[in-house]
Amino acid sequence: MDEKAKILIVDDEPRNLDFFDVMLDKLGFEVARAENGIIALEMVVEFKPDLILLDNVMPKLSGWQVTRLLKQDPEYSEYKDISIIMFSAMDDVRDKIEGFELGVDDYITKPFNFSEVIARIRAVLKNREIYKQNLVKERRFDQIESFSDSVLSFLNQLREPLEQILSRSTPDVAMDDSTADFCSFVSTEAEKAVVSLDEFREEISRLTENEIESNRNGNFLKELDQRIHKHFVKSEDPDGE
Repeated sequence: MDEKAKILIVDDEPRNLDFFDVMLDKLGFEVARAENGIIALEMVVEFKPDLILLDNVMPKLSGWQVTRLLKQDPEYSEYKDISIIMFSAMDDVRDKIEGFELGVDDYITKPFNFSEVIARIRAVLKNREIYKQNLVKERRFDQIESFSDSVLSFLNQLREPLEQILSRSTPDVAMDDSTADFCSFVSTEAEKAVVSLDEFREEISRLTENEIESNRNGNFLKELDQRIHKHFVKSEDPDGE
């Protein structure tokens, strides 16, 4: 991560707050602290942490209650993707399952080993970063698909009048030579345009499919521009003719 990860520590025991504040700051994290669940919710809005170290058993609001509000309350929908590591003195499997079902990313039982906590913090932050990267990719792919669908729809709309031109521009024996030549020219150019549209449409479909299936961050717009020039932009004569 290029920027310091922001960690909010929530615990009603001052010594735990002091310990984590000092140790995490030394490890390069940006740290904020809260003594109870109500202050924690205020700090989430103000500090916007990447990760919350959240004690479960606290006065006013428990860790579960804080988690439920962050993950389910519309008022905090902006913060529902913040990662949470829950601390608890209880080592009951049902408690852990409830925490995971609420949206907790990890669960550590007190007393804890600090090295283990750091390892879990880094693992959760790494997973958060991967999730954010995948989310960006998904949004990009959605944009590509939407743009591709719009281009294909536009090409189909262009094809319809060209087909009309083709059906009505066939030279007739009753025409004079000049009119017949013009109709023949129009028919030939319209047919070329239809062929180019069909080829371009197939290339757009393949390009979109390859971009998404390969899961790569390719140059979709650059490749699209190259295909537009290939089919529709006439090359300039180097001799100026």
